[in-house]
Amino acid sequence: MEKKSVIDRLIQNIDEKSCPIVVGLDPVISRIPGHLKDKALEKFGNTRQGAAEALFQFNRELIQELHTLIPAIKLQMACYELYGSYGISVFERTVALAQQHGLSVIDDSKRNDIGNTAQIYAQSHIGKTPLIEGEAELDKAEFLTINPFLGSDSIDPFVNECDKNDKGLFVLVRTSNPSSEQYQTAQSGDKPLFHQIALDLEKISSQRIGNQGFSNIGAVVGARWDKEAHELRNLMPSVYFLVPGFGAQGATADQVSTSFNKNGYGALINSSRGIIFAYESKDSGKSFQDPENFASASAKAVIEMRDSLLKALSKNSKLPEQW
Repeated sequence: MEKKSVIDRLIQNIDEKSCPIVVGLDPVISRIPGHLKDKALEKFGNTRQGAAEALFQFNRELIQELHTLIPAIKLQMACYELYGSYGISVFERTVALAQQHGLSVIDDSKRNDIGNTAQIYAQSHIGKTPLIEGEAELDKAEFLTINPFLGSDSIDPFVNECDKNDKGLFVLVRTSNPSSEQYQTAQSGDKPLFHQIALDLEKISSQRIGNQGFSNIGAVVGARWDKEAHELRNLMPSVYFLVPGFGAQGATADQVSTSFNKNGYGALINSSRGIIFAYESKDSGKSFQDPENFASASAKAVIEMRDSLLKALSKNSKLPEQW
């Protein structure tokens, strides 16, 4: 039997759960439920280690509650680097726990450099770690986000590590932040810069097609640019999209539906704050506003998001038959 590639495994997980959602585990200590912080304070004191441990316990409960509903999680590295080595340890422990529960993991570090430094970053995040003798294989995410704006020198080392280690990338193409227009829509010859990046990315991706018709080299396409997402879907037919901006950032299910192809594939929709801090919302219902029920509130938010996405895909004739 032919081995499934990293992107094929992600798509299989999406199909099994009828859920094209990735939840961003981007914890902020001020919003972690008090009972988790109290336990960490008691054990580690008011230290970086204590704060980091509270983040891990938050992540742990969310993974245990959500893993049957979603195919993937995304970890924003900044939330973990903030706590130094303790935070990096929590990042690695969270990756390992998510993978034990069958989830694909996206390392959202947006790395960007050239030459030897890019190679080291690539090894660090998705490759093998060189030792005094031989190499170590640590628990690392299946996918990494990278920034392409230094050109192919900032992309090729990461692609090479993907080829060697069955890993994947999501390359920034059209991001959801308002000021992205300053550079991404600037003209590159006769086309906007983000179109040129998309065309270059499709060339790379088209050489690495998995069993499901998509490459392990994907793109980040912001949810707020629904018309441009439709253009990019046509420019990059083999590229899977990671789509941030849903929910707390204002994008709707109808908007993100333009990122999917006619068969209902090609996009993984991200929600972070709207899911993981759902217990803070007045709309979550009284029982779910209890901080000790935060994970249940997050599950409720995932189900509501999933149902809205499936409704939008069905309305636009993009819902996969087996879902």
